Amino acid sequence: QLQLVESGGGLVQPGGSLRLSCAASGFTLDYYAIGWFRQAPGKEREGVSCISSSGSSTNYADSVKGRFTISRDNAKNTVYLQMNSLKPEDTAVYYCATAPCGSSWTEVGYWGQGTQVTVSS
Repeated sequence: QLQLVESGGGLVQPGGSLRLSCAASGFTLDYYAIGWFRQAPGKEREGVSCISSSGSSTNYADSVKGRFTISRDNAKNTVYLQMNSLKPEDTAVYYCATAPCGSSWTEVGYWGQGTQVTVSS
């Protein structure tokens, strides 16, 4: 079964940090660009960050630049999203997906079930 599995979400206070993981099962991530998306209650799913298949290219939404860092370890078949200086507006369900960088959610290939991130005091 081909799937992505996100983990690492949770409840954190404003200013705190979390590291999300996106692990692939049943296939190798080596050949795929991977995107992180998020969806807050009542809002559309939006792209947060993306990393090329080699890891040499990354991009970020303006709202997370300087606070989030995407990385990948192809040996572990895993992509990470390090989230620092978290804000309440970062609260959302976070999804990873195989997608060319710059893609919208309608263009993704494989995706996971999501992991909840809640930033609150």
